[in-house]
Amino acid sequence: MSESYTGKINRKLQRKQKIIRAAAGKCKADLVLKNATYVSVFSGELRKADIAVAAGLIVGIGDYEGEREIDMTDKIVCPGFLDAHIHLESALVSPTEFIRAVLPHGTTTVIADPHEIANVMGTDGIEYMLQATERLPIDVRFMLPSCVPATPLDESGATLDYRAIDSFYDHPRVQGLAEMMNYVGTVAADEQVVEKIVAAQAHHKKIDGHAPGLRGKALNAYVAAGVYSDHECATAEEAIEKLEMGQVIMIREGTAAHNLEALMPLLTDKYADRCMFCTDDKHPSDLLEKGHIDYIIKRAIEMGADPILAVKVASTNAARYFRLNNRGAIAPGYLADFVIIDNFEDFNVEQVLKKGRLMYDNGKLKTFPSPEVDEFLASRAHNTFKVDKLTSKAFKIDRPRGVLGMMPGELMTTDEGYATGVDVDADILKIAVVERHNYTGHIGIGYIKGYGLKSGAVATSISHDSHNIIVVGTNDSDMADAVNHIAENDGGITVYDNGRCIGDVQLAIAGLMSDAPLVDVNRALETAKEKAFGLGINRSIDPFMTLSFMSLPVIPKLRLTTRGVFDVESQSYV
Repeated sequence: MSESYTGKINRKLQRKQKIIRAAAGKCKADLVLKNATYVSVFSGELRKADIAVAAGLIVGIGDYEGEREIDMTDKIVCPGFLDAHIHLESALVSPTEFIRAVLPHGTTTVIADPHEIANVMGTDGIEYMLQATERLPIDVRFMLPSCVPATPLDESGATLDYRAIDSFYDHPRVQGLAEMMNYVGTVAADEQVVEKIVAAQAHHKKIDGHAPGLRGKALNAYVAAGVYSDHECATAEEAIEKLEMGQVIMIREGTAAHNLEALMPLLTDKYADRCMFCTDDKHPSDLLEKGHIDYIIKRAIEMGADPILAVKVASTNAARYFRLNNRGAIAPGYLADFVIIDNFEDFNVEQVLKKGRLMYDNGKLKTFPSPEVDEFLASRAHNTFKVDKLTSKAFKIDRPRGVLGMMPGELMTTDEGYATGVDVDADILKIAVVERHNYTGHIGIGYIKGYGLKSGAVATSISHDSHNIIVVGTNDSDMADAVNHIAENDGGITVYDNGRCIGDVQLAIAGLMSDAPLVDVNRALETAKEKAFGLGINRSIDPFMTLSFMSLPVIPKLRLTTRGVFDVESQSYV
């Protein structure tokens, strides 16, 4: 029998009375961090005191006794870190595995946008992620996908209008509407786009932005529509203009995009209160080798940022923006989320406490179970490929097609004219996007220059944002084999050469994530990368991540969809 209403009230009353008594020093706190040097985000300084915790909350700063005490002499205590915008799917592992990777780095809250899995599974994908993140030792909050698909030009597994996502706003872990990638539609006052904005505002929720390079009156229109933030700023000038228009700037430093160095001028007293840190996409090797938000703080400090200000940007600012008013600071009434570091110079995370519980201690992570996911959703997530087996004939073309020119270190492409066939010596390769959600048989085919492949084919079911199968190759036979292999595995990344699979990463959760541990996924991924490089791909690019963005029709100049080569600037097929 569920607890009665009166029982819940009494339990909450007793909890609150315990908190007040411990704060007043009338009883021992559950936990006291003794002799703590802590970051005061409110005064912008390091302060020294005991930090008392009861019922998962900070109850007092001063001189306290606890049932349990931990000596913090010669350590620095920071509030838990927040990632203001991330796609959990980018880690290529389950949410539980992601949490196991970032918790040791001091991350205690993340704001996730599940638009990758929503493009595959629709609202079932959102529900899957909500269930897969329930009661984990990091607070996983969500912004609802605003662009499924990214544009009407894409063929995804679902099309979500404002009605489809509206009921999710009532979920206690939903904070708002995620990155409004369709800034063109927003500025044009497109009815379906504006409907989503109005609906989010009706629920009093935040609306995040995604508008690279938007300036002037178009930016005015975007902000006036109600878009409150942006994480796509590539220059300080762009960021300051958006900030002065009222947007909060997410300084992004992830795997695909590195904006911290360019945006360092924002990390000053003049602008920092309107800034947050985010990673957007974080791949396995980065999580294992560099870290998470702690890595951004460390890099910012190395480049001259005031350490306390950097910690504030990584904690308080994001909590305040997302109206998570009980976290992001060390003060009475705030969640007892602590990151214990050695010093600001090295910034090594030694311990992490979540709601007063020691979850990570000098290399040892406390074990915790994976959440239970509804059987239907789990089955649905592992059966998302609806594509017929292909032969080499599927990739035959009889007329010139547009050539996407890859740019080193950039996601943008150039228009390299037309080609009539593969020319390995000139680095002209065939590229195709195979629709895999609804058995349509649609295959968009073009050419790509700058990838460097000399033999075989590379394919992946991570194909932003609709996540069809994208493949590039030197011959039609290996391209067909690679696509068929991915479909048979219910998703993944594969490298084929001469009819043989030589590199393989299985991603059976919606074709985006693996059920395996992070270290195993990373090992398979790095092995596959080496095989791809061995076939001639330029080592200056990530052979899979770079390929996965070639189908996203919101980044100039040319992209490839299931319907063919598309010119983003002219909004026409070539």
